[in-house]
Amino acid sequence: MISVLIVDDQDLVREGLRMLLDAEPDLSVVGEAGNGSQAVAQVRLLDPDVVLMDVRMPEVDGVEATARLVRGGGRARILMLTTFNLDEYVYRAMKAGASGFLLKDATREQLADAVRTVAAGDSLLAPAITRRLIDDFCRGPAPGAATASVAGPLTERELEVVRLVAQGLSNAEVAARLYLSEATVKSHVARVLAKLGLRDRVQVVVYAYEHGIVRPGRQP
Repeated sequence: MISVLIVDDQDLVREGLRMLLDAEPDLSVVGEAGNGSQAVAQVRLLDPDVVLMDVRMPEVDGVEATARLVRGGGRARILMLTTFNLDEYVYRAMKAGASGFLLKDATREQLADAVRTVAAGDSLLAPAITRRLIDDFCRGPAPGAATASVAGPLTERELEVVRLVAQGLSNAEVAARLYLSEATVKSHVARVLAKLGLRDRVQVVVYAYEHGIVRPGRQP
């Protein structure tokens, strides 16, 4: 059973999300919070698998709450609730360590699948969200401008995988593009995370664009 903490400052939103998630046989809502400060306290108390985190909230917003939780070293994975007109907040959340992003108009199936995805240790990177965020907020040096210290730890194959992950491709899509097995791609991603000291695929995307491995608005 996957345990979920819902964080949103609107009672009706929390109630609706609870109803949707509790209807799934493998998901269980163990608590709620109305702002980021309460979320941090509830995570420490309840130790959920996934935190479904709103972005804009009073007192402490979802981005700051995410940063506090990640700095605290907790095991909870954080899934942000967002809309397209909050791009800057979502980019900040990417840097803070959020593991996924879900639009507030998502269907029940999309919501449940997103929770399962981040609970399994994967990241939810919808290409439409990722590419728009990258275009707007990760403008950095051109490809090839990355220093040797940035690309040095990675093999050529690992750099290829990083470029495609930064484009928003799943492991299966990367495998098809590079004519590799999905298991091999998963191993490459794991090695990239270990070599660069990154948390997950979201952090790979941020790293790739900020260090010039790929360029915003261009296909790798």
